[in-house]
Amino acid sequence: MEGYERKGSMENDREEIYSIPVKAGKRTYFFDVKATRNNDYYLTITESKKRFEDDGSQNFEKHKIFLYKEDFDKFTEGLQEVVEYTKKLLKESGQEYTPASNYDVDFDKI
Repeated sequence: MEGYERKGSMENDREEIYSIPVKAGKRTYFFDVKATRNNDYYLTITESKKRFEDDGSQNFEKHKIFLYKEDFDKFTEGLQEVVEYTKKLLKESGQEYTPASNYDVDFDKI
């Protein structure tokens, strides 16, 4: 998975430094590294889902999490713990955990 670096764009006093989009079914997750004016770095995780209105128009429903540097380790540990626990539950219930491949995405359905 490759991200991209962006230099020189300011968005509401926050500079986006690096971004990785992750397509997952009908959703896309964006993992962004941003910097404040004082070069204090933080992450944003954005879930974006395409919605179609009754009139045929489309919009994107977005949810965003801000993750500050002092919370990186706690967040990573918590996420890893619940992912491992979920895999364990799947195994115990006889369900198979199959990681998605980057090639399983049907872009026509997105």
